[in-house]
Amino acid sequence: MLSRTKTRDSTRQINKILIANRGEIAVRIIRACKESGIRSVAVYSEADARAMHVRMADEAYCIGEPPPLKSYLDQDKIINVAKESHADAIHPGYGFLSENAIFAKRVKDEGFIFIGPPPEAMHLLGDKTSARTLAKKIGVPTVPGTIDSILSILEAKNIAQEIGFPVLIKAAAGGGGKGMRVVETEKEFQNAALSAQREAQNAFGDGRVFIEKYLHHPKHIEFQILADNYGNVVHLGERECSIQRRHQKIIEESPSMALTPELRQRMGETACNLIRTAGYTNAGTVEFLLDSDNNFYFLEVNARLQVEHPVTEMTTGIDLVREQIALAEGVPLRLSQSDIVQNGWAIECRIIAEDTMNNFMPSIGTIMTTELPQGIGVRNDSVIESGYNVLPYYDSLIGKLICHGDTREHAIQRTIRALNEYFIAGISTSIPFCNYAIEHESFRNGTYNTGFVEIYVTAESLVIPEEIRLIAAAVGSYVYANESIKIIQNKSNKWKLHLRDYGL
Repeated sequence: MLSRTKTRDSTRQINKILIANRGEIAVRIIRACKESGIRSVAVYSEADARAMHVRMADEAYCIGEPPPLKSYLDQDKIINVAKESHADAIHPGYGFLSENAIFAKRVKDEGFIFIGPPPEAMHLLGDKTSARTLAKKIGVPTVPGTIDSILSILEAKNIAQEIGFPVLIKAAAGGGGKGMRVVETEKEFQNAALSAQREAQNAFGDGRVFIEKYLHHPKHIEFQILADNYGNVVHLGERECSIQRRHQKIIEESPSMALTPELRQRMGETACNLIRTAGYTNAGTVEFLLDSDNNFYFLEVNARLQVEHPVTEMTTGIDLVREQIALAEGVPLRLSQSDIVQNGWAIECRIIAEDTMNNFMPSIGTIMTTELPQGIGVRNDSVIESGYNVLPYYDSLIGKLICHGDTREHAIQRTIRALNEYFIAGISTSIPFCNYAIEHESFRNGTYNTGFVEIYVTAESLVIPEEIRLIAAAVGSYVYANESIKIIQNKSNKWKLHLRDYGL
């Protein structure tokens, strides 16, 4: 168990935390606060007045209209609530202001503790262009591309021609696939660049983008890092995040079948060296691309907690949010690298409000009813409940299903069982896709890569057995003529289908 006992004079105890976020990550942080005896303060937009994180927090304050720029991205309002509530610290979660170095510095300047890296380190590593510069400087392999952000579309187009198409346009700030575009030809470049800049500005308040060579179907491997104020840095092993759509991860697992012990050690040491050189503290993630010849390339640093952090928690037994709080207080790392051991295997499926049968388009609406899977080794991080409104203003992630097993096969079987128990009525979700992906041969044998959706989903599609279509149509017309979604289950109890997911 994590001890909050202070061992250095430079520590400062946190008694109240403002969570500058919403949704499942706000709920996750509030739970960690309750377990640590720390009071929590929620902020919310007018659209989130009834949200779970608002109800769970010890205090809650409305900070404006639904659009993020008028609420969750408004630094003035968040700082004012921190003052009004007498919070000691601010936890940014992920997304929104979590990788905004200006906000981190302002939090510090206003006398609050920022639960994350120092502003200087965040600027250096959270900004993907400066992170690439540092990586090159210390000899970490990087994907060919621009060092600085794009200033001129014409100049950027010329650079892209030199690199060679296809190229990837990426947001310099933030992550989660926002502000990212694959460009196959010169003709597509200008529109893609402008579109990426707009999306990055809306998502992170920072429209800067840069270019790198697009690697064809690599594996996406990342290392979880913890670092204290005294120069100690450890990694907690890797996560594989190769199943993605539109460059946003959907399924993650830890460890990865792709890494040998030697490669794991080499990549882990590289990640720790990069973090240590940057003067980075608190939790972070160093991401790499791994090609078919086991050559790895630095991708980026996420200067925050990751969406997929639970798979690391499940295999190491380490509560990353509580560690973040202790590190922000100034407590030295309680673990050395040799103390960290991964036990078993964990898989996370993101439960996203989107229509997998319609090019993963967002699904907006109200959850009518839900059944969440339970049982040993099953964890649900979510805001999924009856009456929950999925809004058009925010990311469509509504929950995460995390399953742990003694072996990878055990974790896979447990995940399949849990997905088959999962039911959400009222909106379309990523559950059918996750079920399809987990059971796919390429996932089962570990050969899958970032091209999974492109290779298998568009080619094979999510084929629904004719038997299920007939049952769904019959039940839908006979019993539920006026409702769009109901449970349909076949004899083997393998399928639970949402009628609207499949246009029935």
